[in-house]
Formats: sequence, structure tokens, C-alpha cells
Amino acid sequence: MADTKRDAERKSGMDVDTKLVRELAEMLAETGLTEIEVEDGERKVRVSRGALAAVAPAAAPALPAAAAAPAAQAADAPAQTADLAGAVKSPMVGTVYLAPEPGADDFVRIGDSVKEGQTIVIVEAMKVMNPITADRSGTVKAILVDNAQPVEFDQPLVVIG
Repeated sequence: MADTKRDAERKSGMDVDTKLVRELAEMLAETGLTEIEVEDGERKVRVSRGALAAVAPAAAPALPAAAAAPAAQAADAPAQTADLAGAVKSPMVGTVYLAPEPGADDFVRIGDSVKEGQTIVIVEAMKVMNPITADRSGTVKAILVDNAQPVEFDQPLVVIG
């Protein structure tokens, strides 16, 4: 039966490159992305870690050596929250770019003055480049992401004070 199914897939043009699928799945794991898609002519392959990935992070047993870390993080939380009060957040899941193209100067740097509506980063989502603009005028206090880093919805990107 399995051979018959494979023969039918070959006749219909459905020949899956399992090595490519495995490589894409490894890339998902390495980068923390939830989905990746590649296109080669008429062939398109999409690999995603759908709802299972969202459910998986259940309470994992804590290691004894790591028990002190959450207490230290809790003490720093009010200071970090205050630092992020002026943060412009990502309106979508995607990949953030700090410059308009490779090799170009970044849109903004720490200490730069920005005006409301000025592009500060780009978030690429579904092959569309989305300019993210300053929601107010001020000075760039911090850039919280690296170039070409995957970002999540509502993740702080740039702090403007």
C-alpha cells in the first residue's frame, strides 16, 4: 500500500524532499521561529511548529542551581519595566531589520533624536517589509533588538524617552 501511495505521489508531481524538510525543521529549532517557507520554482515547502509549540512550554521542573536566578530577576523587574516604559513595540510577528538594506546605516542609533512618524526599524512579515515608526518625538534611549532577529507581537523594540 505504501508503494502504491508513493507511486501516486510521483505521478501527481508530489515528490517531497525529506532532507530539506528536516533541515528547515532544524532551522526552526535553532532560531526559535514558529514557521519557515521556501520556494523553488513551482515547488513551495512550509514547515511550522503550530499550536503544539505554544502548548509545550508547561511548567518544567526547575533545577536547584537555577532557583536563585528568578529571585534576582524579580528584584530587577521594576527597574526593567521603568526602562521599557517608552518602548515602541512590534505590532506583528516577523524579523526586525535596523537598516533599510544590508550595508546601509541603521535608521536610528542610541542618542539620536527622532520625530513622531519617523521610521525606526522595519519588521518583515510574510515577505512584506513593514516600517515601524516612532509613536512620539524624543531621544532613542535603547535599541532592544539585533538586526535580523525574529520578534514576537508586542515585543519592545526601541525605547524613546
